[in-house]
Amino acid sequence: MTTTLRVALVGTGAIANAHAAAIAAYPHADLIAVTDHSRSAAEGFAERHGVPHVYDGLASLLVNEHPDVVHVCTPPGAHHGQVLAAFAAGAHVVVEKPPASSLDELDEMRAAADVAGRHLAVVFQQRTGTAAAHFRHLLRDGALGRPLLAVCETLWYRDASYFEVPWRGRWTTEGGGTTLGHGIHQIDLLAFLLGGWASVQGRLWRLDRETETEDASTATVTFSNGVVAQLTTSAVSPRETSSIRIDTQKATITVDHLYGHGHENWAITAAPGFEAESTAWVLPDLEEGSGHAPLLRDVFDALLSGGPLPETAAEPARSFEIVAAIYASAAEDGAVITPADLAQHPTHRRSFASPVNEMRP
Repeated sequence: MTTTLRVALVGTGAIANAHAAAIAAYPHADLIAVTDHSRSAAEGFAERHGVPHVYDGLASLLVNEHPDVVHVCTPPGAHHGQVLAAFAAGAHVVVEKPPASSLDELDEMRAAADVAGRHLAVVFQQRTGTAAAHFRHLLRDGALGRPLLAVCETLWYRDASYFEVPWRGRWTTEGGGTTLGHGIHQIDLLAFLLGGWASVQGRLWRLDRETETEDASTATVTFSNGVVAQLTTSAVSPRETSSIRIDTQKATITVDHLYGHGHENWAITAAPGFEAESTAWVLPDLEEGSGHAPLLRDVFDALLSGGPLPETAAEPARSFEIVAAIYASAAEDGAVITPADLAQHPTHRRSFASPVNEMRP
């Protein structure tokens, strides 16, 4: 590998533009080639972003370009095969969330990375930003006392036309509904702040949209540190918000945003009697918001240095497991699912397909 990463991108839909911008912002990476199932879409993307080579498929791209890094920005159902092909070609992989359609697929992808001696980085960009790092440190070092209770809400709005895209809302092609496709971002940020999970009870709901999968879900998650969290995810909420609240012995932390957060989205409120300590909890003056650019910068730095992936890109299975446990619990009428249960689950390591409670009149 040279001092400049040669990067290829598969899938040129909307999220690929964020990847292209982040790659362009990094001084030691060049986006050299793209491919998409639609040749015209790939060519239009290449023209907009100044990409020199367009290919009809990933196989020919890998053979001809030998990229150092492959960014996978396709629908979830395609991730597994494309990631394995990239590792077999000797490339590192950056894959959009959700990383796979099942836990078994993710296990195979991680094993392939180990065999190839390459890294698998999953894009959970909500982990990034100086505010997330600051409050994670306060929570982890005990400055706020024990964390006790949490609320995690992903209340988004996707109209009927959103689900008319053929691969959306289908178990076989999207893998799951709004919990997997939308809520996983905030669930991942919550788990990044709090650590490992201990149990999940979840239910899936179809309230209004014409879809096989859920358009809303609810869950109770307990974490290994004793925190009890209530999760709500929705694709039918007109006033959109992405919110997390964590109550600790000494304070309440909140972050309220939509698709990305900066310092202005975070707040901390001292509990009565702890106001004097709160001066040590203020955010640093130097601010960086969340997003693809800081995530990919830190990933690329690690790839060039030969070091481990940053914490913002490590542990790709943690939030994916929580989501899988929500689906597994829903399939068992709200049963409690633990990590041990999920590790040997007879169905939901292979697929998240689950019964959905139909609530429309």
